[in-house]
Amino acid sequence: MASTTPLDLPPAPPAPRGRPGSTGRAGDKIFIGLSRGSGILLLVVMASIAVFLSYRAVLAISEDEGNFLTTLDWNPAGDPPVFGIAVLLFGTVVSSVIAMVIAVPVAIGIALFISHYAPRKLAAPLGYVIDLLAAVPSIVYGIWGALVLVPYLEGLNLWLDQFFGWTYVFEKTEVGIPRSLFTVGILLAIMILPIVTSVSREVFLQVPKMNEEAALALGATRWEVIRLSVLPFGRSGIISASMLGLGRALGETMAVATVLSPSFIISLHVLDPGGGTFAQNIAAGFGEADEFGRDALIASGLVLFVLTLLVNGAARLIIARRKEYSGANA
Repeated sequence: MASTTPLDLPPAPPAPRGRPGSTGRAGDKIFIGLSRGSGILLLVVMASIAVFLSYRAVLAISEDEGNFLTTLDWNPAGDPPVFGIAVLLFGTVVSSVIAMVIAVPVAIGIALFISHYAPRKLAAPLGYVIDLLAAVPSIVYGIWGALVLVPYLEGLNLWLDQFFGWTYVFEKTEVGIPRSLFTVGILLAIMILPIVTSVSREVFLQVPKMNEEAALALGATRWEVIRLSVLPFGRSGIISASMLGLGRALGETMAVATVLSPSFIISLHVLDPGGGTFAQNIAAGFGEADEFGRDALIASGLVLFVLTLLVNGAARLIIARRKEYSGANA
């Protein structure tokens, strides 16, 4: 049997190299450096904000004669100074929860209508209007809320008190203009609705068409396609959109200050006038406060800062637990 010898193969061509003076590698290094520097700069800015808020908060809390977390009064100019964030924390959380409960389901419905139900001639201008509403300044919403929304909510408040007053939450115990946390929640829901809708719509439009067509081919209805293909795929996007809206609701200032009658009373009757939020209290008192009073307001701002970080951290944990919908395996 004749022996065989390995064929002499030509050597592999050398790897292409850039021409002398080429800026390809230098450009990569510059881009990596700029990206890394941007990330580090962001962390430095966040740390600087945290250090500043913490330092000024310690100066104020050390002179506070009340419990900063549970005291209902806000009187840093008193002798001795007594102030606490209990009312502000309660009002911020309650108004934001009301806004999320109202806005998120409506926003998801609008986003699904634009992306899967509306004809293209209607979907395009409707999406454009939604994007424009997201850019409206908050003071415009506040003026509209004070002049239009507040007067027309009296009938709704009476209806809720009549049919749902047994829940205690919707029991109206005080007579007056409805400048309450419930009114603030409705106004915040209107404000965050465009943001949640825009982000959710873009997420729903990214659903692979093959998934929807496969479900339709198997005989699924339009609602079953949305329930089995669209909503699971866009779950992380919905959570992210909701957190963006919640971030705006937590920190909204001028609109809340325009429609709310502030008072340092905690009441579970959300239809009664009164209450307060962190941002509204800072905006209302910062201009007239002395140096110590501003430190007290900065201390309340630190709590809002931490609350926002906790909310975003919780959202990240929720998304991380559902990696199959977050795009991590793509």
